[in-house]
Amino acid sequence: MSDFALVATDLDGTLIDPQGRISDFTRETLRAVEESGRLLVFVTGRPPRWMAPIVEETGHRGIAICANGAVVMDLHTEHIDVAHVMDEHEALEITRRIRALLPTVGFAVERVGVNRRADVEFGREPHYIPRWPTPDKPPLAPIDELVIGGGLIKILARVPQEFEPPSDPHALGPDPTRGFDASPLVDEFLASAQEVLADLATVTHSNPNDTLLEISAPGITKATALADFAAERGISADQVIAFGDQPNDLPMLAWAGRAIAVENAHPAVLGAVAERAGSVHADGVAHALRAILNL
Repeated sequence: MSDFALVATDLDGTLIDPQGRISDFTRETLRAVEESGRLLVFVTGRPPRWMAPIVEETGHRGIAICANGAVVMDLHTEHIDVAHVMDEHEALEITRRIRALLPTVGFAVERVGVNRRADVEFGREPHYIPRWPTPDKPPLAPIDELVIGGGLIKILARVPQEFEPPSDPHALGPDPTRGFDASPLVDEFLASAQEVLADLATVTHSNPNDTLLEISAPGITKATALADFAAERGISADQVIAFGDQPNDLPMLAWAGRAIAVENAHPAVLGAVAERAGSVHADGVAHALRAILNL
């Protein structure tokens, strides 16, 4: 039997296809992982409000590390066990620096309440155009008004860009597995933002076909949240196997004892991670888990 005690996997583009679907084979494999006595943790950039479909798709009633490490959430009860929120004054300085870098940028925010989902979870500036499902009537206001009230787990910064809506109504945004049309733009935006926010925030992106940056409190990554979660349960990094596909997965993949990138991963991930699993379209994570864990 393998010594791995915890399986950590990203969702979109890694375990879940661009239409938000998961195959029966992958679903059964996840069940087998849990029945083997191992912990299964979804580690995702998704905010808490996007997790209900995952519960339905996978039947998983465990733990999710959401918003790139800012939130640890019990999927069954929607109780938020951990929330790393952003300081309001620092949030305003973050947005000021980003706007000085790129004046046309539009901002949105994600927030949580105390140990629960917030009454109003998402708000955006009028010129921030969402590329995924949002509440019907989110607050529309300048960013300096949206940050008031605390509970911020993520600031979203998007460069305006023309795009075609996904053809599939169930898709949650641009397909991260197809040709990387926007990748040079968003990668350059990321590098510039990391430089100007080095002392204030953690900045990443999770889709090469979107011009979106995801900004969290300083020091918060998928890796820090997963390391804390594992340590609380007496699990070391070398007992963790992790799967991912995008730049926001890189810290987690660097920390885990065994890191595997799916074939459709971003070039930066493929360059940093030697081991491969098959594409998300071919149940790559499930096949790798079956082989490695002898399920």
